[in-house]
Amino acid sequence: MNTARLRDRVSASDPGLLRLAAGLRTVVAIALTLAVLGLLGTSVPHLVAGAIAAMVATFAIREKQRAQQAVTLALGLPVAVASMSLGALLSSRVLAGDLFFVALIFCAVYGRRFGERGTTLGLIGFQVYFVSLFVGATVSGLPALYGVLGVAFLCSAAARFLLVPETPAGLLERLREAFRVRLAQLVSAQLRLLDAGPEEIDEALKDVREGTARLHETALMIQGRLEEGTSDAAAARLVQRRIADAEITAERLGLLLLSARSSERADTLTLHLPGAPAPRADRMPGRDEVMATVRRDLEALRLLVLSPVAARSSTALSQVRNRLLGYREEENLPPAPPAVQDVFRGVGEAARAVLGLRIALDGPQDESDDSPATTRSREELDAEDAVIDAREADGGTQEELTGLRRPTTRAAVQVAVGSTLAIVGGEFLSSQRWYWAVLTCWIVFINTASTGEILVKGYRRLLGTVLGVVAGIVLAGAVGQHTWTAFALVLVLVFAMFYTAPLSYTLMSFFVTAALGLLYTLLHTYSFSVLVLRVEETALGAACGVIAAAFVLPVRTDRRTNDLLVTVLERLDEVTEAAVDQLSGGSPADLLDQARDLDQALADLRAATRPLTHPITPLRARRDTARYVVALLETCAYHARSLAATAELLPTHPSIAADPRLRRAGRRIGDNIAAIVAHVADERSTARVETGPSIASLLETEVPGTPRFGRITDRVLRHVQRLDETLVGLARPLDVPVAAPRR
Repeated sequence: MNTARLRDRVSASDPGLLRLAAGLRTVVAIALTLAVLGLLGTSVPHLVAGAIAAMVATFAIREKQRAQQAVTLALGLPVAVASMSLGALLSSRVLAGDLFFVALIFCAVYGRRFGERGTTLGLIGFQVYFVSLFVGATVSGLPALYGVLGVAFLCSAAARFLLVPETPAGLLERLREAFRVRLAQLVSAQLRLLDAGPEEIDEALKDVREGTARLHETALMIQGRLEEGTSDAAAARLVQRRIADAEITAERLGLLLLSARSSERADTLTLHLPGAPAPRADRMPGRDEVMATVRRDLEALRLLVLSPVAARSSTALSQVRNRLLGYREEENLPPAPPAVQDVFRGVGEAARAVLGLRIALDGPQDESDDSPATTRSREELDAEDAVIDAREADGGTQEELTGLRRPTTRAAVQVAVGSTLAIVGGEFLSSQRWYWAVLTCWIVFINTASTGEILVKGYRRLLGTVLGVVAGIVLAGAVGQHTWTAFALVLVLVFAMFYTAPLSYTLMSFFVTAALGLLYTLLHTYSFSVLVLRVEETALGAACGVIAAAFVLPVRTDRRTNDLLVTVLERLDEVTEAAVDQLSGGSPADLLDQARDLDQALADLRAATRPLTHPITPLRARRDTARYVVALLETCAYHARSLAATAELLPTHPSIAADPRLRRAGRRIGDNIAAIVAHVADERSTARVETGPSIASLLETEVPGTPRFGRITDRVLRHVQRLDETLVGLARPLDVPVAAPRR
């Protein structure tokens, strides 16, 4: 049991074991290279060169398919040989070497426009040239270095394809397991929210929010691996649908629990900003009578999520599943206040989503102990599966940017200018180790797109380098000249570097610098002054990168965030319009694909606003505004996802019917999104956000005595109403004028 629990924790903290696999694969490649070179009696400088080359050849590969990885690795070897040769040939020709280095950097960054393979080959070319400078490659030593490179690339291939293999299907399976564990953790957090007292409510709600965000993160990771990891497009579409169902029902269950605790209806879990009022910690209405039942059912839901394959056919588990699915029928709901009955309905919908996920991932289930409610749920799932097709979403056409407007060209020019400044400045600091400044300038441009992002990344790298220098001094003094002890510590630090890289750039820089301190020791060039020089060169390289980004074809953080904000709003409009149209009786659309496009656009915006929301930013008002806008957009995204999921059920769900009146209700949302987009794109726009009667009032029937709408339509209206209210709220921080309600 303890082993299973530990495995679940590791799976949840590292979805798909991506960080663990990356660290292990790189360490194994380096260790294997060192072992082979050690048996061949290679010198220490060549051992260092082989270790760095193996690391580069391993982490640079980005393709998902093994065949593509093999081709890129094979192409990378001649690129590495050419780069090493030119590094050795130009080592004695300072001006020619510097000019070639700048040209190489430009080409390496420009290569990003050719996709993952272009990015990888550019990275290998740059890093191997850096290795030639680091170990002092000479023309006479080239034959031996060619052999070192060959061994490094072969060992990298062995680690990737034989010793630590990764197949798309296997990775997807691990991501599914991570989703299952994170779903169970979210239910556990919801249990704590249920039991939390007035002093514990804030912490419990924070756990639910974090659990919801982590589940959403895993769902996006699965989405990115579906095409390669499933047998066909129909299977991918089915898994995508079931993952989305489970994610949305779990998030809705948290909202229903929060609403049941308070006299006010909760509209989102994500809108929680500094200074915002805490949710009321009222005791749940009817708590003393139904608390035990609600807790029991949440624990049963968690059991369903965590149950292993062997236990899914047990009678006890079947009874639990039947009871939870029974809550989808009105006659099976326990007597309780309306808000609490909504919780029971939410549990039933979550149990149905778990059942659908099990069927999609593991195939048909044992049906011998099914209750009538469970049978109906299975029939609904089967009907949905029957209409899922593999048609490709029409991505449309995008404007092709040319010349200096193309991001890769702009970045290549910027990093070339920054590297030129770094070379000139680095030569003044040290004629032997000026390349550290160039390396830092190069690195701060990787995966950044605005001046603010480069500034934050440069600051984090400098901080990690300073701390790493201290650690390097301690470690170098401890190992002395014990070669293999130092290499063993380098392997530990390399693993830590790759394991922490997605979590903290500062930590990654710390481990890199500490490892370099050990490598300097092995090359007999270690001294306190060398490590201090490392800090100086890093600061210089970061400064050159910022200067180039700020003055050469600059992309201001405000401009980038505005562009991404427009993209998010356009994706939101597409999802909302398509979902409302389908719920109104329109033609079906690929709503889940559109919802994931919205999620990805929001993730890009969230990443781009990090410089604005960084704790050290002096612009406090702008930081709070950025946080507030992103939180409002997260609210909109949740309601849009929910609308999309409900609309996807329309063709097969017996309790959902199209309501043509919804089209009229959603029209105002589209107009308001268009007004906000127009104002963000052009501040001189005169477009206004319209307010008026509630969305529900727009569905009032003109025939006396006709029912207004049912429970499912009421749920849809809640999402549409919250979208409408949130968009009006979004207008204020964006300075979009709001028109007075029409009388």
